[in-house]
Amino acid sequence: MNSSNRVRASHMIAFALAALMSTGTWAAKEPIKIGVPTSLTGPYAQLGDEVKRAVEFAVNEANAAGGVDGRKVEVRFLDTEAKPDLARQQAEKLALDGFNIMTATIASNEVLAIGPMLNRWNAVYVATVTKGNDITGAQCQPRLFRVNRPDYSDGAVIQPWLATRSETKWAIVGADYAWGRNSGESFKKAAAATGKTVVSENYPALGSNDYAAFIQKVADSGAQGMWVALAGRDAITFARQAKQFGLLDKVTTAGISFTTDGTVSVLGDTVKGVHTIINYSSTLDTPANRKFVADWGKVYPGDAATNFGGETYIGMQVIFQAVKKAGSVKPADVAKALSGGTFETLLGTQQMRKEDHQLVGPNFFGVVKEYEGKLRPVITMTVPAKDATPAPDGSCKL
Repeated sequence: MNSSNRVRASHMIAFALAALMSTGTWAAKEPIKIGVPTSLTGPYAQLGDEVKRAVEFAVNEANAAGGVDGRKVEVRFLDTEAKPDLARQQAEKLALDGFNIMTATIASNEVLAIGPMLNRWNAVYVATVTKGNDITGAQCQPRLFRVNRPDYSDGAVIQPWLATRSETKWAIVGADYAWGRNSGESFKKAAAATGKTVVSENYPALGSNDYAAFIQKVADSGAQGMWVALAGRDAITFARQAKQFGLLDKVTTAGISFTTDGTVSVLGDTVKGVHTIINYSSTLDTPANRKFVADWGKVYPGDAATNFGGETYIGMQVIFQAVKKAGSVKPADVAKALSGGTFETLLGTQQMRKEDHQLVGPNFFGVVKEYEGKLRPVITMTVPAKDATPAPDGSCKL
């Protein structure tokens, strides 16, 4: 075992020992059972690992402090492979086994498959990294909530940046499902508002291995800039091929989830200079985030929390506070506490809107560059909550 792993193991043991000392207070209260149907294999496996670590960190941290409102926190993970049908099946298994406070699925279409079943399963779900508009829009559900920003809010971040750019012709490359297409639409609206033209739209299937045809279409379109909404393994594969074909050297590139901390750690200089929406960063200078980063570093030395990890931790903060406010682990009670509730998170004080169950919060934009000796997405612009989370469009009918 290397020194980093020994340090990590020692802190995990400390968490466990602290939790063991608290078991006497847990016997009287029903535990909090967190179900996590997420992508542990498949195209989003890396992202699944990031959210898994964040959930485990939050659970261990809570238990080491005596639990949440005197309740032990338990967690169970099941693999969805980023497939909507499998996500629904795995979520049902979790709910039937009592792990009916659920969170941290990766793909929007998976959450949209789970949402309509929550009442039947007697479950509640808090989305942490899924951005599809319909989650808190046309397909919203009484027991479905979201803590990260939706796709339609991206325009509020993209537009002021686009207004500073000289490139007039842009291409879009997005995953061919709700999230990628929603992101493409948000970019088109921002482009139109700033006098830019979208000359090429491309939506490759999730899990594609060959992007040559799409890269050629962008190159042939005369685009001077490119918006990319790909994540996980897809982002890595596309970036490597686009670099090989010379596309990343020819066009200004920006995106969402394309250059996360995780993908940048794999791709390195291939994506240096790429611009990006950053929903969370460990570099955020708030008291709560500074403490989180320090505590995380004790468990995962030399490995800062990623944006997916940070967003998921925020989701766990919201869940734990809702359980405490409800004084119950019953999904109906937790949902009631979530709706309209105010929560203290890594991003500050945030409110969960009653109208659509969307947590209102800030958003960020930045670029991949060196930071403290390491290449990573670095925030260059902050968009306040009132602008970053636009008002509901009325499509959600709760």
